[in-house]
Amino acid sequence: KASPSPPVGPALGQRGVKTIDFTKQFNDRTKAYTQGVPIRVIMNVKPDRSFTFVVKSPPTAWLLLQALGQEKGSSRPSHTTIGELDIRHIYEIACIKHQDVGCEDVGLESMTSRVLAQAKGMGIAVVRNEVVE
Repeated sequence: KASPSPPVGPALGQRGVKTIDFTKQFNDRTKAYTQGVPIRVIMNVKPDRSFTFVVKSPPTAWLLLQALGQEKGSSRPSHTTIGELDIRHIYEIACIKHQDVGCEDVGLESMTSRVLAQAKGMGIAVVRNEVVE
């Protein structure tokens, strides 16, 4: 939930954007998100002070940490792990990230590789659990 208070208010005020208008539109578009989820926004302010913005999904690192139940990654990722995630979690996060604006041309396999690389860089071990039937 955005409010006109800092840091949103001053940042928009410098560009001549009415803070109230932005916060109303932002809050309408992000109703589905739980409060406290970091949401990235790409904003375009025109010379007449009108604006458009695109709401993107939460950062990959945040999604990985939430799936793991941790608050931060490893300080030494190549030496210590902070936990294990199943490859299915990685795939689900890749599906979320694949819906972002600007990722239309990126294949789901490539997006999954990016999420895997980020997990490795945070000290998260990725395992493949076989389903026995």
